[in-house]
Parts: sequence; structure tokens; C-alpha cells
Amino acid sequence: MLIARRGKKNRRKEERDEQLKKLNYRFIQELKSVPVFMTLEENKSYLDELFQDSSDFVIREFKIQNSLNAIMFFIDGMVNTDLVNDAMKSLMILEGEESLIDNITDTTLPVSQIQKTDNYSDLLLSVLGGDTGLIVERNNKALMMGIRGMEKRSINEPDTESVVRGPREGFVENLRTNTSMVRRKLKTPHLKMKPLTLGRESNTSIVVAYLHNLADPAIVEEVVQRLNKVDIDAVLESGYIEEFIQDSAYSPFPQIQYTERPDVVAASLLQGRVAIMVDGTPFVMIVPFVFAEILQASEDFYERFQIATLIRWLRYVFLILSLLTPGMYVAITTYHQDLLPTTLLLSVAAAREAIPFPAVVEALIMEITFEALREAGIRLPKAIGSAVSILGALVVGQAAVEAGIVSAPMVIVVSITGIASFTIPRFNGAIAIRMLRFPIMIAASLFGMYGIMISVMLILGHMATLRSFGVPYLSPIGPLSSSDLKDVMIRAPWWTMRNRPAYLSLQDTQRIGEELPQEIMDQGGQKGKTIRHEQERGGDVE
Repeated sequence: MLIARRGKKNRRKEERDEQLKKLNYRFIQELKSVPVFMTLEENKSYLDELFQDSSDFVIREFKIQNSLNAIMFFIDGMVNTDLVNDAMKSLMILEGEESLIDNITDTTLPVSQIQKTDNYSDLLLSVLGGDTGLIVERNNKALMMGIRGMEKRSINEPDTESVVRGPREGFVENLRTNTSMVRRKLKTPHLKMKPLTLGRESNTSIVVAYLHNLADPAIVEEVVQRLNKVDIDAVLESGYIEEFIQDSAYSPFPQIQYTERPDVVAASLLQGRVAIMVDGTPFVMIVPFVFAEILQASEDFYERFQIATLIRWLRYVFLILSLLTPGMYVAITTYHQDLLPTTLLLSVAAAREAIPFPAVVEALIMEITFEALREAGIRLPKAIGSAVSILGALVVGQAAVEAGIVSAPMVIVVSITGIASFTIPRFNGAIAIRMLRFPIMIAASLFGMYGIMISVMLILGHMATLRSFGVPYLSPIGPLSSSDLKDVMIRAPWWTMRNRPAYLSLQDTQRIGEELPQEIMDQGGQKGKTIRHEQERGGDVE
């Protein structure tokens, strides 16, 4: 009898060792076929094998009611240890024979978020994300307890989208904090947040957010399908997947908007767009995205419409200056000198008299130098970055002029171009303009103004062919949607923008009621006609 018992025990050990040896997985998703074992010893051996040489993985063995063995396991530094201790104490003093996982879940654990699973894929994804796992003897299910306690950055004003008037909060690197910030602004069950996981090694959590009563279901489905097709080893930032899901891979123009501001995301969701939140980054992507939004800032909708419209006109003017000013300077000084007044022409000619390079080489030298100074100012520590970039621009520009390498008018042109590019609210849109500036300069040096016109026509033609998740990139101008022009070149008063953008094919287009806008239009504003002032009542006003 003793020999048979030993033989059976040895066979079980050999079977378990053989099972561990056959464990040859590449990605966690492949462990869907590995069940949670009935015996605690097998589960513990399996976890020890998986997390071998992992000093941050903790397994805590304990007994329930001094009789039933159990283990808790978690990643050190990602859980709230006080809550883990409370949960363990609750199990240790458990009264009765509550050996089933279902009974423990319903009656014992003081944890608000608990999930059950029967496979190691879901279990490991949860634990590696910061949850705590619990396995009890004689149960083929495991518990995943949401008692996370990771360190995270506090909510601050975003550096890339600062405003004079508006909220001062920005997204952080924690996904749940970001979703809560959006949920706080849109307190409606219509706001849906569909979870996904991308990255074979990183297993990054992603949330697709949309208002299901507004967003086009076809766009939502397309976003989810494109994300599910992404097969990459890790997703460390939203930019990892941006290039996978955009419509035109080789276009310099951004087809996906990204932002650090919860109010921008909330406003976009209210327009029927879809937001893509990625764990580990404060930048949230928004689709679809059209060219007109490159020149729109969140502050436009917080200030009165007159100043917002004026600022938008300035942005469009400076967009044109940023794109064409160096090319026009090259074209005029090379081919079209007669376009300049005589006095200005003589001044430019005198400044360029000692310059050994043609205008296009001079422009390329200064533009490349300016881009290098701007990049250096970004990469240097903030305490000295701005000072170095300003000092470098002054010193290099002055020295280049005195050395006769470039002319003073060229320095002025590059300075105006740089300032103009800073007025574009969307950084990815400003980058596209900066890149297109160089081929336009080369075309201007070859064909003069004709080269600039051909370049502009090619750029517009390319933009007309672009789509962002099926939406034409030049909407609402091309194709024309007259009702949406109230928020392109101008920012009409809020009470006149009664409908959401028509080019997005929304389920519900009306956003403002009829009564108050009509009253404002009839009266020219809120006149307070129902209020009787002291003078009207015949009284004296001191």
C-alpha cells in the first residue's frame, strides 16, 4: 500500500514537471488554454515557473479558518498593501466552511472590484496590470481583486495646450484617472468606454470612448477593427498606433488629433467623434480629424465670438505666411524683382551684395539653423532651454549677417516665418507646414512664382484626396457644407450654432434648443425687459 501511494505521488510529480517543461508560450494571450489547477501546489509551482527571477512578484501563502490553504500574489509596488492585508485578514478569520470561490466572493472580501476567471491568460493580465490574485485550494477558479496602489503623477495644467481662459487640468499617464476626468465632464450613461488590449509584450490597456447616441456606429466599428488589427510587440505611447490606423500613411498632414485636455475630448465626443485613450500616456487621440481643426483651439469657445473670430483670421494669415514667406522671398529676389518698390529693392540688393550664396541656399541655411535651435530649445532642460534658444538665435543671426553668410532681410523673413508657425494651435499641424516649407522654397528657386502656385495646387489636391476614417479632410469646405461654416473661418455665437457638424453623419444633429436663440435674435440680446428699474417706477435713485 505504501509503495503504491509513493508511486502515485511520483507519477503526479512527473506529470506536473512535464507540464511545466511543455510551457513554451510567446504571449500571454496564448495561456487562454491553461486552466487554473484544482490543487494549490500545482498553481504555486506554475506561478513560480512563470515568474522565475522576478524579484517584484510576491506570493503570500496563508490558511483560511486554519484549515484551507490559499495564496495571494501580486506585483510589489503596484498594489495597495494595506488593502491586501485587510483582505487577507478577512479570509483568515472566515467563519464556517466557505471553501468555494463564489461563496468567498459574495460574503467575505471587503473589495469593491472583484472578477473571476478560470484561465491563466486573464489572471496574469489582471495581476500584471496591478490587481491582486487569489487562489484557494480545491477551486478551479481564481479571483482578481482591484486594489491597485501605483504611484502616479498629479493632475496639472498641460504644457502643450495652455490657455488664458479655460480648465487648468490635463490628462496624466494613468488610464483610469483619464477616463474619470472625461466621465466627470459628461455625466451620462450614453458615454461608452470600450476596453481593448494591444501589444504582445506590453499588453497595454486601451479605451475607445464615444457617445453611442451621437457617434456614427460605422465609425466606431471601423476604429475598433483597425485597433484590433494592430499586431505589435509593445504600445508605449499613443503614437505607436497612430501610424497604423491613419488613412494615408505617406501624407505629411495629421489625420488624427491628439490632445492633453479633457475638455477638448469632451467637446469632441459631443460632436460625435471617437476618442482613443492609451494607458501610460497623457495624449488622447480623437477621430475623425479635419484640416479646419488644426487652426482651432479650445479657448475659441470660451471667449466671446468677436475675439475668437479675430484670432482665427490671424491664424489663417500666419499659416499662409509660415508656409509661403521663405519661398516668396526666394522667388522675388531671384526672378521677380520688379514686384518690389524701388526703395525696398535697392535696400534688399544692397544687403545681398556681399552674400556669396544664391537666395535659395541662404534660405535653406537659415531655415535649417532655426529648426535646429528650436529642437535644441525643446531637448535642453527647461531652466536653460529657452535662454539658449533665444541667445543662439540672436548670436547666430547677428554673426551670420556680419560674416556675410546671409543677408539681414533673410533673417527677418525666417524670424517672421518662425513666429507665424508658433500661432498654429495643433503641434502636429505646425510640423506639417514646417516640412512643406522646404519643397516650396526649392520649387520657387526653380520656377519662381509659378513654382509656388504649382506647389500650392499640388498640396490642395493632395488634401482633397485625404480621408480621416471616411470623412473628407477638407470638410466642411470641400465638399461644401454651408451649415458648418459657422465654425471654420469665423466662430459664430454659440446661440447660432444650433446643430452639430453635418459632415460627420451623426445620429442626433441638434445641440441647442430653439426658444432662447430665437429670443436673442429677436431682441438683439437679453434686454431684461421684464425688470422694472427704479426710474420706471418713478422713484428716486441716490
